Amino acid sequence: MGQATWETVWMTVVSIIVVTILGILLGLVLFETNGSSSILIKILNWIVAAFVNIFRSIPFIILIVLLLPTTQLIMGTIIGPQAALPSLIISAAPFYARLVEIAFHEIDHGVIEAAEAMGATKWQIILKVLLPESMPALVSGITVTAISLIGYTAMAGAIGAGGLGNLAYLDGFQASNNAVTLMATVIIVLIVFVFQYLGDFAVKRIDKR
Repeated sequence: MGQATWETVWMTVVSIIVVTILGILLGLVLFETNGSSSILIKILNWIVAAFVNIFRSIPFIILIVLLLPTTQLIMGTIIGPQAALPSLIISAAPFYARLVEIAFHEIDHGVIEAAEAMGATKWQIILKVLLPESMPALVSGITVTAISLIGYTAMAGAIGAGGLGNLAYLDGFQASNNAVTLMATVIIVLIVFVFQYLGDFAVKRIDKR
């Protein structure tokens, strides 16, 4: 049980780190390329939006199966916690990217215009206006994404990715041991509560409104 819990937490934390980076980058591209008059930038926006919409729409259990060849190529295996990472990241990053884009759009445009009027460069606006102003929403979004990822790890475990999902399926369901299934469920719920608490605490600390 302890090993399975550690595997679930490890998969979730590693995925969150990568998803946060990719999601912010994708969301930033969507935000910055939206409404551009340049054909090349419009094409870039369309490509990124298509990637986000497609992979955000595919059910996770199907995505795992579709990515098995890619997982084998990248990770060298299709079983174990490491093998779950590509599917977890590719499924969650597009979802978080949309939350990032929405967070950027909710920023008062007057603040951005004021920064531009003072001669701020594009990167200065991104680093000193967009990210700081949207930080509470970004943290809240990654909290929601993290909780979804915990559920995804359970589904991934059912097909050999390890963690509490694998334990509940093999040692619980297939062995007709309801106690193991119940205990794995309780631990997953506790992990969700911990991530939710940490996310809410972080939002309260950084939200200055």
